[in-house]
Amino acid sequence: MRLIFDSHLDLAWCAVSFNRDMTLDVEELRRREQGMTDEKSRGKNILTLPELRTAGVGVCVATILARGGPAQAFRAGYKRSDLDFANPDLAYAAAHAQLAWYRLMEQQGRMKMIRTGGELKGHWRAYQADPVNTPLGFILSMEGADPVVEPAQLSYWWEQGLRAIGPAHYGRGQYAYGTGVDGPIGERGAELLREMGRIGIILDVTHLSDASFWQGVEVYGGPLLASHHNCRALVPGDRQLTDEQIRLVIGRGGVIGAALDAWMLYPNWERGVTQPEVVGLTAVADHIDHVCQLAGNFRHAALGTDLDGGFGYEQTPRDLRLYRDLQRLGDILASRGYSDGDVNAIFHGNWLRFFMEHLPRK
Repeated sequence: MRLIFDSHLDLAWCAVSFNRDMTLDVEELRRREQGMTDEKSRGKNILTLPELRTAGVGVCVATILARGGPAQAFRAGYKRSDLDFANPDLAYAAAHAQLAWYRLMEQQGRMKMIRTGGELKGHWRAYQADPVNTPLGFILSMEGADPVVEPAQLSYWWEQGLRAIGPAHYGRGQYAYGTGVDGPIGERGAELLREMGRIGIILDVTHLSDASFWQGVEVYGGPLLASHHNCRALVPGDRQLTDEQIRLVIGRGGVIGAALDAWMLYPNWERGVTQPEVVGLTAVADHIDHVCQLAGNFRHAALGTDLDGGFGYEQTPRDLRLYRDLQRLGDILASRGYSDGDVNAIFHGNWLRFFMEHLPRK
């Protein structure tokens, strides 16, 4: 079994907003959700904390996710009461509910927050030596910066353990434009990015609209990553990175985590209509290989699955029903000529290198 470093899991959002006991086995959680109709993903979850352990996940980037930007809440015909809030103040409060869950998981010995490169190195060694009893390590990230009420508040969030931020999610956030819209970061977004650079918070370009992406990487001079992104050249859409954007991330030393959401893997996917049978894990390998071909090496491609990020196996590749099924991707990559070392780098080594370099040393 290959060890995994996953750069995007919405674990606390799953727990707090979907009312899921993430300490259960997957099948038990599915059983408890039978008959629930509020979300299409009920009873179709891919992961829980025990499943991540079984699957070989030693470290992940775990998110805080709450939106409170302009026009996010109360749009006609759009219900995301688990995600959208009327203003950044309420997004801030919702984010702290998720942060409280992470802290409780730490207290119970199920997870361990990683704040520095030294902690990451030590945790990975401990996990390699004893994967059964070592808690899941996690680096805290914020998907959409709306819970940061003012840029000056970033120092507070840093003290809470926050180490990476994607300034926008879907729609217009208070600092940038995200998926589905387009527009500039503006001065407020630029102020956020300058403060992130001063403190040392890593920029995640995931979900940034094209205009916000290009302006953002110009303002922000620090390390950047794309935690869960696929390639627009293979599957069109503004949620994907263009080849030019991929080259920019590569040129800045960044890493791109391949996402497992099926609509990002299959062109013209129609949500609620297209069935998972049309796409398999080979499509994930296609996107990874595309990044590697653009880079000329394997050092910038990785995994950022986004599994159970608001969807379940109704919207994943047909050959993935449990997180552990991701192990099949290693054989697919090997069949395409990737060496054992290459595959291990994609499964965990590239993220380990990136974060050991860009987290505080001690």
